[in-house]
Amino acid sequence: MSTGRTKNDHWHVSDDLAARYADGTLPEADAWSLESHVERCGGCAARVSGAVRRLPVPALALAEVREAVLNETRAREAVPQDVPAPVPPAPRARLWSSFLARALWAAGPAVRGGWLPAVVLVALGALGLAYGADVDGVRPLLLALAPVVPVAGVAVSYGRYADPLHEIAAATPSGGLRLALTRTAAVLGVSVPLLTVTGLLLPASGAPGAAAWLLPGLALTLASLALSGYVGCRTATAVTGGGWLAAVLAPVLASPGGTPVTRLAEQLSRCLDGAPAQGAWAAAAVLCAAVLAARRGAYDGLDRR
Repeated sequence: MSTGRTKNDHWHVSDDLAARYADGTLPEADAWSLESHVERCGGCAARVSGAVRRLPVPALALAEVREAVLNETRAREAVPQDVPAPVPPAPRARLWSSFLARALWAAGPAVRGGWLPAVVLVALGALGLAYGADVDGVRPLLLALAPVVPVAGVAVSYGRYADPLHEIAAATPSGGLRLALTRTAAVLGVSVPLLTVTGLLLPASGAPGAAAWLLPGLALTLASLALSGYVGCRTATAVTGGGWLAAVLAPVLASPGGTPVTRLAEQLSRCLDGAPAQGAWAAAAVLCAAVLAARRGAYDGLDRR
């Protein structure tokens, strides 16, 4: 093979030999000899390495790859992409229907069960007795029952015995005390105006004003919720509702003299009329609300046991 010689007659790789090795035209036996030599000679190794780097083949290969990548990118950019169409806003009617569905679910059996027709029936029955049958003393009887109506509404609107979806509803982020208060508000929103207007339309018969039952009704409802954190919803509503009826009706049944209507009106006046009585009911409502706030964590598992 053609090699370069030094004065010591030791051969070294010439530029021509390095170029032939780099482009692959050097015979295999000479290539082995060259590889064996460059392992011991740093100068020849550098000469062969330079010859390899000077070859245009790697640069051409890189240029071809780069061009192919650029062509592919340009082709993809030229093809129109499927851009999803903007989602049109929901129609207003659909939004209202969705809001109404959520409101009905939150209100629960308070507005979509049998409790609402029962309250309407009580109001219509009272008007029918007063003006259709000329029954005296319907207004005192209505005032005696009115504070218990929201309590009964709470009993039939919250709890696993009243709501078939209670387990699912109680497990949501809106469950617990928030759900109980939402359904209580629905109960009060229906019963308060309906019973108050009915009381205004009835003859007085010596009973307190038609709105005198509002604070007692609110206090008894909050007392039921506060007590529910200790004994459950059904037991709490039975205690508060039964306690009110016993406090109003027991003295009427035990007192001699006068008609039952007169005795009931007098007892209601003692329980509902005047600033002291109304102030006591307001204080009771505030106290029960404070108990609810202090024990709000107890309602996360209310009526699951």
